Amino acid sequence: MRLLEHESKEILGRYNILIPEGDVVGSAEELKMDGPVMLKAQIPLGGRGKSGGVIGVSSSGEAKDKIEQLLSTPIRGYRARKILVEEEIDIAREFFMAVTYDTVAKEPLVIFSQEGGVDIEDLSATQPEKVQKELFTVRGRLPQYRAREIVSEAGISGRMLLGLGAILSSLADIFLDYDATVVEINPLALTGDGKLIALDCHLEMDDDALYRHKDQAEKLALDNRYEGGRKSTDFERKAAEIDNLDHRGVAGRMIEFDGLIGLIIGGGGASLTAFDAVKQHGGKPANYCEIGGNPSVLKVKELTKHILTKKGVDKIAIIMNVVSNTRVDLVARGIIKGILEAGRVPSETVAVFRVPGAWEEEGFKILSKYGVPYCDRSVSIDEAAKMAVERTP
Repeated sequence: MRLLEHESKEILGRYNILIPEGDVVGSAEELKMDGPVMLKAQIPLGGRGKSGGVIGVSSSGEAKDKIEQLLSTPIRGYRARKILVEEEIDIAREFFMAVTYDTVAKEPLVIFSQEGGVDIEDLSATQPEKVQKELFTVRGRLPQYRAREIVSEAGISGRMLLGLGAILSSLADIFLDYDATVVEINPLALTGDGKLIALDCHLEMDDDALYRHKDQAEKLALDNRYEGGRKSTDFERKAAEIDNLDHRGVAGRMIEFDGLIGLIIGGGGASLTAFDAVKQHGGKPANYCEIGGNPSVLKVKELTKHILTKKGVDKIAIIMNVVSNTRVDLVARGIIKGILEAGRVPSETVAVFRVPGAWEEEGFKILSKYGVPYCDRSVSIDEAAKMAVERTP
């Protein structure tokens, strides 16, 4: 889930990170600020300035005209329903700081640069000495003394070092406290009177952790955040509710299609491999749906029942890569229970079950009891997909 700028800045404020004085308006009539201000279209995209989504104005009259313009003009497929109006800041210098997750090291990664407002990837490649990167542990967090060391390595010293270190440490706390995948301040401005103010903020939260942040999750259901982008279908929203039944594993990341083969697939990139293989063999998927991380029997059962409610879906294919963090027997039990509770016959409903890995012998015994066709790891994902297509009318 990507928060809008004003939503992200609200969180920064909770951690005593300064943000510009401002207000969020839905029409020109709601404007209360006067003088030079910045108008920012609230859409879930970066690079708004280059796309005409950020405008500086000098008077309230000009601001009202530009607010109406921003509200009525689509920006890269999105139309803003809210405009953030902020005071114009006297900028003496800009910095960049962010926290993200290193998928190789499996630890949070903090990034700091003495140059803000830049494409950090290009800067890191062309002038790596200007970008500091450091891993830190979730348990140890990023204490201020370590944050100051990172900032110091970028060539910052004196009083500014203390201020930047404190903000960087707080940004790491936000990343962990809000189960973020990335949180970024760019630029962080040093003002003419020596204040450090976050001019823009990008914060994305892990969808699988939204059950811990219901105040943020509720924003997804609001119709007045912005227009555009792909809207979730009722079928997809129901799947998300199933995934939120408990915290164990993933079972409900759903994208709906018009086909007749229900898919329950997973195992990292194997889910895309399985989906593509079904299509290449002439099958028409009814959905794309990932599972993994050892979901509970309850979640797998409810997900199976849900997919079988889709009109025209009489067959489901369960295809995963070799799994070490997901028990095959729990997946098998959930699939069988879901089919039975849907009033179907397991042997006639499962087109193929290809989930090799942990506890697979126990899982295969459950499937055998109900006459469900299954494959071990000697059968490739592609071969399993072909079987599923051949067994679906």
